[in-house]
Amino acid sequence: MKILHQVAPKIMNRRIAFGFFVAMVLIASGFTLSFYSYNQYGNDTERVRHTYEVVGSLETILSLVKDVETGSRGYVLTNDTTYLEPYKIALTLLPVRLKQLHALMGDNALQVQRTTLLDQLVEAKLEVSQMRVKNRMAKVPIVLKLSTEGRLRMDALRRHVAIMVDTERTLMEMRNRQAARSFRNTLIIIFTLSLLTFLSLVISYRLLEQELASRQQNEDQLRAYESRLKEQIRQLEASNEELERFAFVASHDLQEPLRKIQSFANLITDRYGNLFDGDSLMFMDKIVHSAERMSKLIKDLLNFSRISNHQEEFKPVALATIVQRILDDQELRIKGLDVRLEVGQLPMIQAIGSQMDHLFTNLISNALKFTRADVQPLLRIQANPIDGSTYPELISGRLYFEITVEDNGIGFDEKYLDHIFKVFQRLHGKSEFEGTGIGLAICKRVTVSHHGHITARSQPGKGTTFIVVLPESQSLYDYDRSNPTENYSYSAS
Repeated sequence: MKILHQVAPKIMNRRIAFGFFVAMVLIASGFTLSFYSYNQYGNDTERVRHTYEVVGSLETILSLVKDVETGSRGYVLTNDTTYLEPYKIALTLLPVRLKQLHALMGDNALQVQRTTLLDQLVEAKLEVSQMRVKNRMAKVPIVLKLSTEGRLRMDALRRHVAIMVDTERTLMEMRNRQAARSFRNTLIIIFTLSLLTFLSLVISYRLLEQELASRQQNEDQLRAYESRLKEQIRQLEASNEELERFAFVASHDLQEPLRKIQSFANLITDRYGNLFDGDSLMFMDKIVHSAERMSKLIKDLLNFSRISNHQEEFKPVALATIVQRILDDQELRIKGLDVRLEVGQLPMIQAIGSQMDHLFTNLISNALKFTRADVQPLLRIQANPIDGSTYPELISGRLYFEITVEDNGIGFDEKYLDHIFKVFQRLHGKSEFEGTGIGLAICKRVTVSHHGHITARSQPGKGTTFIVVLPESQSLYDYDRSNPTENYSYSAS
């Protein structure tokens, strides 16, 4: 279920991103296709305008030829030179207009051929008109044949221009339809892409709205959970405080009768020991030893309960100093057992000094306790820097120190590895080795409270190596992170 809750937001985010991506693609496509259609429409419109220019040029040429015809005829009939003004202007403009027409006809091979023929027809018509004007100036009688020839050439010129104009108008209609089609296609493309873009944006907006609503709901749930969690933490802190007070009071109250038991047992032994037989002395000795063991058990339980409840600030701690102080305290025992000591260079880390003292006191005591009678005891303490990726319980990419406490004692079967770090779990009887069965549980709790890891390697008869991994520094993330749940067995067996 948790995996589904994690996957669902990812799928929703991908859908939203895909929707906006599609919208952006559609917008880009719309710009591209609209620009292309607009250019196409512009080209079609330009061709229509070109056709208008061709038709206009043809009509202008025909009009100029008519001006030549009208001017020459008026002058011939009236001998009035004012008729020669439009005649002369037309003769001047015709070559320019014909040249422009040739330039406009460059994109149509058929019309180019017709333009060449038009030049010939215009030239033939002008030739007749100029001959009539010259004859009139020379006062030569009017020749009817020239008039007829001029009319025929003018008719031929009109028909040819009509054909060319008709061709251009046909092209104009076709190009107008093409331009209208391009304009219509442009509108359709813009409308379609705009509609698709709008739909994709609406869908993306709906998805985004759903995602925001879902996140708001999750945030409200998280706030509710946070509120409940804060209340539970407050209750737990109050409970822990009460338990700590109870443990302190209980230990104090329990220690007092134990001290009296020990004191009165010693007084009875001192005063009346000479009256006791061997069994009585043995019974009194068992009472004293049981009271001492009970006192030590109470102290260890109190230390165990205080490890996680007692809040202290993490400070730089020199492990070499702590280990050396513990070895100095155990100096007589170490010399009495003739222990071979090998202590390497130990680092400085951020830790709680008193808890480090508990940790290494228990590990060193274990190494000195479980020795073999026929072998010189060995105690080797070393440290090496490692990355958190070495152990799955740690944070990859962070610097840790792997500290090993090695001995060559009796060892144990590693199938009991998970049991030795639990409260009251003993692998040996009370008659074989002293102890309360709490020391390694304290080591486990200290390591966990420092966001580290503890384990061991061992073989029966070949010694044990306890491995403690501690971070170089305690980050804010570590303070916020909950400690892994620990399961402790309280069976006294």
